[in-house]
Amino acid sequence: MACDGYTKVWELADDEIVGLDGARGTTLRVTRGTLWLTFERDRRDIVLTAGDSFVIDRGGMTLVQAHGRATVCVIARHVEELRLRGERPSLVTRARAWRDAVSGARLSRGGVPYC
Repeated sequence: MACDGYTKVWELADDEIVGLDGARGTTLRVTRGTLWLTFERDRRDIVLTAGDSFVIDRGGMTLVQAHGRATVCVIARHVEELRLRGERPSLVTRARAWRDAVSGARLSRGGVPYC
């Protein structure tokens, strides 16, 4: 599946996490792999597989984690994106990233810190 008309294409490694702050209205379409989504102040967990699309319907922080290698087409207005790269971030690393993101820590664009 091509990502024509999408603003970004993510190639995610197994267990890679993307945090999105203020992503309400962002559309994610999985073309390969499986994603797990969880949301700040929301008990839902969403699992998407190849061919699935989802429009983020909440403000606040959204965490997207790849289970296996994944390709995701993204349509988004400007949102702050935090990416944790590496083969398998530890549970501690993921928990710290979530804590920092939810507590309002500065995020990075495309993996590059900004002030």
